[in-house]
This record gives sequence, C-alpha cells and structure tokens, in this order.
Amino acid sequence: MTCLPSHTDKRLGLVIDLDTCVGCQACVTACKEWNTGGHMAPLTDIDPYGGHADGVWFNRVHSYEHTTEMGGRTVNFPRSCLHCETPACVTVCPTGASYKRASDGIVLVDEDKCIGCKLCSWACPYGAREFDTDVGVMKKCTLCVDRIYNDNLAEEDRVPACVAACPTSARHFGDLGDPQSAVSQLVAERGGVDLMPELGYHPTNKYLPPRAHTQRAASVPAKALEPVRAEGGFLGWVDRMLSN
Repeated sequence: MTCLPSHTDKRLGLVIDLDTCVGCQACVTACKEWNTGGHMAPLTDIDPYGGHADGVWFNRVHSYEHTTEMGGRTVNFPRSCLHCETPACVTVCPTGASYKRASDGIVLVDEDKCIGCKLCSWACPYGAREFDTDVGVMKKCTLCVDRIYNDNLAEEDRVPACVAACPTSARHFGDLGDPQSAVSQLVAERGGVDLMPELGYHPTNKYLPPRAHTQRAASVPAKALEPVRAEGGFLGWVDRMLSN
C-alpha cells in the first residue's frame, strides 16, 4: 500500500464560502475547460447529448433547500477533492498511483501506474474520485498544478481555474498550513469547518458556513401612486385610444 509523507512543507487548498456561492456553475465549467487540456487531460465526454451521457468532472455543485426559523434559503454546495491530510484514497492504492506530495500536500494520480481497480474511489468518503471509462484510469482534482506553478501566467492568475472563474469570490486558494495566510485567517474569522470531520481524514479544504440571518428585510411603507393625468394633444389622444 502507498505511504503518506510524514509532513508537508505546505497545505495548499481551497476555502469555499457557502454564504456567497450562488450555484452558477462557473467553477464547474472553468474546471472542465482547463483540465480538458491540462495535467489529467483529456477529460472524457461520452454521448454528451444522448440518453446515456457520461464523463469526467472534477468539480460539482449541489443545491439544497435549508429551512430555519427565519425562513428558507438555498445553499449551494461545491464538491471536489479535499486533499486530505491523511487521505484513505492514497493508503489503499496497491500500485502507488495515488500519492500525496510532500512539497505542497496536493493529492495526485500517476496515470502510468494506475490500473483502474477503483479502490481509491471506494475508500474516498467524499465521492471525489472519477473513473475515466475511455482510458481506464482514475482521475481527480489536481488544484490545477499546471496553472498555480506556471511562470508564464501573471502572478494573480496562478490560482485554480475554479477560483479564477468565480464571479462572487466564493472560492479562495492558499496555504492552509500557514496560520498567517489570508485563507487561514479567513477560516479563523468565519469559523471554517471540515467536511465530515468525524471520519478523521482531516481535509485541507474548508467550508465557511452560511451566515445566520437575524432578521428579514425591513418593511418600508410606500405611498400610493397618483393617477397619471392624460396628456393633451395628439399624444393624449393616442393614450386614450390605446387605453380603450
């Protein structure tokens, strides 16, 4: 079985704000577009317009209706690989194809070693592994390693494609192993949480819970509209004709 590094120099990951995610699917589309030509390319699409569509997606957004005493609201929940500190998908891999990098904590798949046994997908409780039926190997989110380390891109663009595409800035990227980093401070400020912490895999990615809404929108009384007086002349005649 594959061993994990004793420690990692960084813990690169995502912080996702469930309060500002609007479920627009921009992150899903950008992820698909970038990675179709990126590190794990191609991302297969089979019968995309037929009745049995299938394919590989690294990022998916689920929407749920959440009801509280203040009323209901829609919560959009993006889901991708969480790049866990102790990922079960790595430790069950019989060939060493799934591995965790000591330099930055990113979990990747070596397609040359993958035999498509699917043990990693069964071990992952978050459903983050994708089996590419076209090439017979497992694929997953890479945090866009071919983008975040690309010196040909401007520094502000060296973030995962999903982060760059988010129109509401609901997705944040950085080193969660550094308590002084912007993402770590955001997690501390907003009470960021792990997904299913009881499992003990210690996901790197964090979710910022929706803020509690303490009151509904204020009720502002509006004055009744005054009746519009018909104009004279030709325009007044047209208005009267159309009103009949």
